Amino acid sequence: MAHYKSFESLQVYQEAVVFCDEIWKIIINTPLSKDYKLREQINGSSGSVMDNIAEGFGRGGNKEFIMFLSYARGSCCESKAQLLRAYNRKHVSKEEFEKLDLDANNLIDQLSKFMNYLKNSNKKGAKFD
Repeated sequence: MAHYKSFESLQVYQEAVVFCDEIWKIIINTPLSKDYKLREQINGSSGSVMDNIAEGFGRGGNKEFIMFLSYARGSCCESKAQLLRAYNRKHVSKEEFEKLDLDANNLIDQLSKFMNYLKNSNKKGAKFD
């Protein structure tokens, strides 16, 4: 985290933005647009991934950042569950489901690795400099 000036420069954040945008595309281009409750849930949870990365970064300390990365990971898992519901309800194709599920798994893996990196870092965060 020490050499990053903004959350926007973090690769994991950039990939969270892409994931959120891809979810939005299926919302507006598939029958999911008419399943109002599920649509709002998956839109919220996918946006929460990027929002929590940003908020955690803004806290300036590794402990808080790790906590918010954990929330982001949880939101990504929630998005996976909602994506499965969308697939089971025939709102998205098997190909769309598999691609987004893989993207979510990759994002979860990156969040976990970043959390482990921060846990093992000697640096406590920008607010301690």
